[in-house]
Amino acid sequence: MSCCDDPTEPHKIDSRDVIREQEHYGNLVRDLFTDDPEKVILKLLKESTTYLRELAALRAHYPSVRLKAIELLDKNSKAVLDQIIEKEPDSPFVVAARKQSDDLDHEQGLLGKLFNR
Repeated sequence: MSCCDDPTEPHKIDSRDVIREQEHYGNLVRDLFTDDPEKVILKLLKESTTYLRELAALRAHYPSVRLKAIELLDKNSKAVLDQIIEKEPDSPFVVAARKQSDDLDHEQGLLGKLFNR
């Protein structure tokens, strides 16, 4: 037994983590086959990373998924909101992007006033 990890050795994966991920993947596939895929994607969107939310806001197939993704974007995704506003001026998504952008500006303004005193 050694006291330290050897960086040249490959990282050992716990078999419980592998089993957990296999179950998660199996459940996801089952849900996609047996449930409404749009509902499954909407549920996953809430748990996804910022990158995936931004991608969904820009390109998701289902309009409801795009709208929800836009709603979930935060101030770090302002460029994505601006891109939607600029490139899709006639789409229904521009209204949601403008609203989210305004909400973020308003929120940032209120927090700025509270914490910059």
